[in-house]
Amino acid sequence: MDVQTWTYILVGITFSIYIGIALWSKAGSTSEFYVAEGAVSPLTNGMATAADWMSAASFLSMAGIISFMGYDGSVYLMGWTGGYVLLALLLAPYLRKFGKFTVPDFIGDRYYSQIARTVAVICALIVSFTYVAGQMRGVGLVFSKFLEVDIFWGVIIGMAIVFFYAVLGGMKGITYTQVAQYCVLIFAFMVPAFFISLQLTGSPIPQIGFGSTLNDGSGMYLLDKLDQLHTELGFAEYTSGTKSMQDVFFITVALMVGTAGLPHVIVRFFTVPKVKDARISVGYALIFIAILYTTAPAIAVFSRVNLIETVSEQPYEEMPSWFGTWEETALLNWVDKNEDGIINYAPGAAIVGSPTIQRDGLFEIERGKHNQVLVTNEPTAGPNELYVDRDIMVLANPEIAGLPNWVAALVAAGGLAAALSTAAGLLLVISTAVSHDLIKKQINPDISDKAELRYARIAAAVAVVVAGYFGINPPGFVAQVVAIAFGLAAASFFPAIILGIFYKKMNREGAVAGMVAGLLFTLSYIIFFKIAYPELNTPENWWFGISPEGIGTLGMMVNLVVSLAIGMIYPEPPEEVQEMVENIRYPK
Repeated sequence: MDVQTWTYILVGITFSIYIGIALWSKAGSTSEFYVAEGAVSPLTNGMATAADWMSAASFLSMAGIISFMGYDGSVYLMGWTGGYVLLALLLAPYLRKFGKFTVPDFIGDRYYSQIARTVAVICALIVSFTYVAGQMRGVGLVFSKFLEVDIFWGVIIGMAIVFFYAVLGGMKGITYTQVAQYCVLIFAFMVPAFFISLQLTGSPIPQIGFGSTLNDGSGMYLLDKLDQLHTELGFAEYTSGTKSMQDVFFITVALMVGTAGLPHVIVRFFTVPKVKDARISVGYALIFIAILYTTAPAIAVFSRVNLIETVSEQPYEEMPSWFGTWEETALLNWVDKNEDGIINYAPGAAIVGSPTIQRDGLFEIERGKHNQVLVTNEPTAGPNELYVDRDIMVLANPEIAGLPNWVAALVAAGGLAAALSTAAGLLLVISTAVSHDLIKKQINPDISDKAELRYARIAAAVAVVVAGYFGINPPGFVAQVVAIAFGLAAASFFPAIILGIFYKKMNREGAVAGMVAGLLFTLSYIIFFKIAYPELNTPENWWFGISPEGIGTLGMMVNLVVSLAIGMIYPEPPEEVQEMVENIRYPK
């Protein structure tokens, strides 16, 4: 069977499982809808947390970024992994002991302020909508390529599935669906890695094959081979970095503190019965996440080696069929600049209108052929003739390596599972922020449980439609907004939560001032360099050599300084608030 038929079969089976779980686990109360009644086992919660954490960014994009950026791409691996460790050690047990439904709930009660709650709600909505739009975009891309449907219908199908189990089941339905999605995505990620590692190095374990010698009899290590291929083509060595150490540090910390403050992951630790269970589920989740994250660098190297050896200096007419099918999506394009019929792959842009690096799972895409990437046949200056979108590397990897069609279809099903699992968690954050933190806590405190549940479902439904719209019609600045999302989470949520847990004398005036200051500083810096004046986005013009991707770290520092300075001017929090903080930190 061809790839398309296999994809229909595997995607159909997995979607049927997700729908069946949603029907089985329908939420009947706000407690079930928001936190699954706090009755999820640590093992189940650990697996669901891993699926929530590993979005389309982790599954589709991270290995692609590392594949093209080499050593410099490792900041994403370190930042996202470190972010989970921060979340596990500094936030999860304490927030579970606090025992509320959402991050804005914690900030509003801890800082005894509706203004603080409102600021937290705004941040949660911005971060969540940014991410969910990217997940829906990933769903559309997978459908467009493997099922050969227009990206519009791909997003619509994804919307329908997410709508069904997120709106019907709430956190209860999402949790058990994410367990199934984790099984699908991790199997889909690992199977081609096993095959290709065995193919290139003779070792079936990709983490070992990554550092092994090639099985072609040369005795050369795989990474040495890739360095050689890179330098022969004019690229920098794969294992050498070009970013400054300070920028690497600031980007890594921004990704760490930004991801640790993501509300859709934090809320997962409210779903277990006890604080002890939150700690145990953190450990399980770390193991489940590590399986994918330790494999991603290996997949990046495997796909890069196979791509270069397949296309570089090869006649276009002899390219395998996968090359032509990806050309049809406009995510890969070749222009014969010297009209010799040979593919010349070298540094530099190949085509006018081709997008730059995508960041963090949100695709920098202009409307064009198949509603995807706008490219033209007008070449740019320079020898490079090949444009390859980084986001196709994981999806195209099985085809490039010549693996069976069912493996390529399995990867497509895994990409959908990763995107949909995170989209569902984000939609729940949006719905609870509206129904619980705005309506229940501020507008109508006397609302009944049934009415609140109805508003939560309405909010989730509206959020699905909005996310679908941006998945179909991405604004030109979607990729830039990703940096804004990480910056906002790093510069607003994280300091407020950390100070709220570990500094009982932190008052509402300081916390609100810090969140607003960190938010505005980070927002201004990123908008200036990424949207208003992108031509100035060079290391020479950055403050202290910090790129927009790393400015969230400085925003976090601004937040902390302003919070502590303003906090010293105003009175300490009420005694009952300080006692609540003591109770969170020191379980009796």
